[in-house]
Amino acid sequence: MKKNKKLILILLVVLMLTTGCTKVLKDKDKKAVINEVTGQNLTENIVCRPTDSETIKLYKENKVDIDSLPYCVCPSEKVKVTEEVKDEEGNVTTEEKEVDCESFKITSGKYEGLWTSIFIKPLAFVILFFGNLTKNYGLGLIITSLLIRLVLYPITRKTAMQSEYMKKAQPEMERIEKKYANKDQNDQQVMMQKSQEMLMVYKKYNINPISGCLLAFIQLPLLIAFLEAINRVPAIFEGTMFGLHLGTTPGIGIFTNHNCWYLILSAIVMVTTYLSFKATTKDQPTTNSDMARQQKMMTNMFTLMIIVMSFFMTTALNIYWATTNLFTVAQNLIVRRRVK
Repeated sequence: MKKNKKLILILLVVLMLTTGCTKVLKDKDKKAVINEVTGQNLTENIVCRPTDSETIKLYKENKVDIDSLPYCVCPSEKVKVTEEVKDEEGNVTTEEKEVDCESFKITSGKYEGLWTSIFIKPLAFVILFFGNLTKNYGLGLIITSLLIRLVLYPITRKTAMQSEYMKKAQPEMERIEKKYANKDQNDQQVMMQKSQEMLMVYKKYNINPISGCLLAFIQLPLLIAFLEAINRVPAIFEGTMFGLHLGTTPGIGIFTNHNCWYLILSAIVMVTTYLSFKATTKDQPTTNSDMARQQKMMTNMFTLMIIVMSFFMTTALNIYWATTNLFTVAQNLIVRRRVK
């Protein structure tokens, strides 16, 4: 029965992750179509219409039917549409008429799979809602990021608490390690006794050894969903915040558009990432100095890796990453104070 449940779970995850993903728009030579202003590869399966005239031109040149899509944001209550009409002799003409503006909804468009229906479209709708409310899609991204973290707070708080519980349990864990240090490590009975004593300590301090993986398991799909929502909603990747294009990567912004303000964004990501890792690993129990050095090295390595990645992530995704980092820092400070 348990095996069947695991198999069903795996199939659902695979189904969600392999349906409705972003498709890069390609020209007749099978090359990615790039917006020259932002340096961004355009997405073929966008969920609503672009508003930038150059972007609209690129989509129409590459045979994407954007006229059938809803508006990301309605420019007015009535909009003009062009329709093809056949006369009695079969001649095709076009005529322009006004219709009610259809704005993007969660149910807009055809069904594209569970991943799009459950994650992408709802997330895009929320970002658009707060972006329209604040008149800035960068702020919409920040508000949406904070709301998601607040919804997940009961789970992430438990994960943060595990580190504090581990610190309390560390003296007893070290005593067990010393107790069995000189015993035969290949003796199954000895190792079983050691494991049982360890489990009793875990139970005493309410420690779940695998709970640390839960946050990463939850955060990865959200990170991918944010990237998909940004790439598939033109109003988001066409937007700006503090003069930075949300759809442009810092790498393109600095080296192609010669805008050094993108360096500040990368610096913010660097600082918040470092603080987030430090807040997560601060005062974590270590049995020896070698482990402490390894922990510090891993923190620095991951920080460096995120810095490099930030140059290839869109501005919008960098804003999301920095926001979640700051939330993590605040959350760990609150948890640490409550435990003490």
